[in-house]
Amino acid sequence: MTETQENPTPGLRVGVDLGGTKTEAVTLGPDGEILVRTRQPTPRSYDASVQAVARLVEEVESEAGGRGSVGIGIPGTLSRATGRVINANSTWLLGHPLDRDLAHRLRRPVRIMNDANCFALSEAVDGAGAGARVVFGVILGTGVGGGIVVDGSVLTGAQGIAGEWGHNPFHPEDAPAGVAPGCYCGRRGCVEVWLSGPALRADHRRVTGKDRTPEELAEGAASGEAAAQETLDRWTRRLGRALASVVNVLDPDVVVLGGGLSNLPDVAERAQEAMAPHLFTDHPRTQVVRNVHGDSSGVRGAAWLWGGPEGG
Repeated sequence: MTETQENPTPGLRVGVDLGGTKTEAVTLGPDGEILVRTRQPTPRSYDASVQAVARLVEEVESEAGGRGSVGIGIPGTLSRATGRVINANSTWLLGHPLDRDLAHRLRRPVRIMNDANCFALSEAVDGAGAGARVVFGVILGTGVGGGIVVDGSVLTGAQGIAGEWGHNPFHPEDAPAGVAPGCYCGRRGCVEVWLSGPALRADHRRVTGKDRTPEELAEGAASGEAAAQETLDRWTRRLGRALASVVNVLDPDVVVLGGGLSNLPDVAERAQEAMAPHLFTDHPRTQVVRNVHGDSSGVRGAAWLWGGPEGG
């Protein structure tokens, strides 16, 4: 056993968010306070990504003055069968034993989990879902992902895909006839191709012929632009129906919204209202809320893969 494994700094945790465009690393103190944070663009090759993660870990540990446990969130998961990365839209990670290679490079064990799971864990530990028994964390951004936390632990499932509602088949009640957009996963009509940021933009373009970003749609709706408001209303109705399909199975206490689209005005309140008619209950209790930790949730959750705050 190496010195790093034998003599970690008590309570020091390192989290890394290995994203498609940026990689961020933080150190957390025993109470969850971010002590050091740094980020850099993500290299678009496997070997370079391994080296970049290792350098960031060493950099934040050096600045924090100690060595800690290391948790890493990735846009994919590790196959239960092979131990190699699958389901990653950062395609250069696919097929590689990332946890083994990083453990070898850093000379200590690492824990790797899907980035949506890390987001859900962060919000369940000390964010918008703190104190709730079952938390469903939702990512609404370039893609659509999700993670489930039960009694403070991430539910990964038999195949490591628990929470991946973005790749459930979904056809909105108000979808144009014959429209079933293709998804990067190879299927058609996934939740992701109706609810992601690019999907919202594509829907507006399909109906109006105009290309508007989600931010521009929000601005247009706020200024009274009817077409922009109608696009956001369609998206919200679809979000509510898709969330209900998960809530009817999982019955979580809290649904926490994250990702760029969670910043749309009143999105949690509007999603709650849109979801309610589709729930199999006479008294809906599941709360839909926005996240607390914003862009920091994923990297914080990666650090929490080794346990929550001392005394928390």
